Amino acid sequence: MDNFYLNPPRYDSIRKKMAQIKKNNPQIKLFCIGQSILKRRIYALGIGNLKNAVLFTGAIHAQEWLTCSLLLRFFEELSEKHELYGVDLNDIFTNRGLIVVPMCNPDGVEIALGGPKTAKQLCSPIQFIMKKSNQSWQANARGVDLNHNFDAGWKQLKQLECSKGIKSPSPRQYGGICPQSEPETKALVALCNNFDIKKVIAFHSQGEEIYYYYGKNTPAESALMADALAASSGYEVCQPTGLASHGGFKDWFINSKCRPGFTIEIGKGQNPLPIEMLEPIYDRLKEMLVIATLL
Repeated sequence: MDNFYLNPPRYDSIRKKMAQIKKNNPQIKLFCIGQSILKRRIYALGIGNLKNAVLFTGAIHAQEWLTCSLLLRFFEELSEKHELYGVDLNDIFTNRGLIVVPMCNPDGVEIALGGPKTAKQLCSPIQFIMKKSNQSWQANARGVDLNHNFDAGWKQLKQLECSKGIKSPSPRQYGGICPQSEPETKALVALCNNFDIKKVIAFHSQGEEIYYYYGKNTPAESALMADALAASSGYEVCQPTGLASHGGFKDWFINSKCRPGFTIEIGKGQNPLPIEMLEPIYDRLKEMLVIATLL
């Protein structure tokens, strides 16, 4: 394992690592899906037939940056080997593909790791938001929680936010002025539409839980898929409650596409989970990640 996985994933190091993965395997696709509020490019890696792909996303929440390292760790190993757990990867990726967006919220991760100064011209507004709250930073550079910004149960979510006194930009749980108001959210929606994504798995931390259900458009097969992921990982299949019930990426995907979507909460502890937890979590979840690619 190289030094990249021994340190929290800063934006510049992520770009270099993704370029290195691409250089080591010319068949890998490396492309930009959009930009953040502060014009940082949001990158994706792809392998196989991307017209029939599953999408893995990480670091939608800033403090949950360990998901970014986890996904890059998996994708790099996947791109270097011909077989994992007896699965012939060359054969698998002839017909299906995997797209990974390891850092969906690059501005937020930079703020979480480097403080308000990393937000450039938005440093002062972020300092102002931070002074009003002692919560750790999960939002993007505009104080919008990206996993509250998708068009899924929007009215219910705004009512829940208001009941908690969350009515303006905040370190967490403020969903914005309207669904998909943020460029990062728009980028993920466009990616799903443009590539006709077949299944979404959004990685968060923490809790060792798996969520698969969102209303009447949840496919019947999603419960069996969630059980398979749980059996492999030892995680528990659960149903989110309260402010986590609407507005999420997997919620939007299920609701709008009528296809399987999952949220997987990796690890246990207090966010941000330390980088030292990466290898134990990866060792536990590697088989599940392969299964999630195949389902």
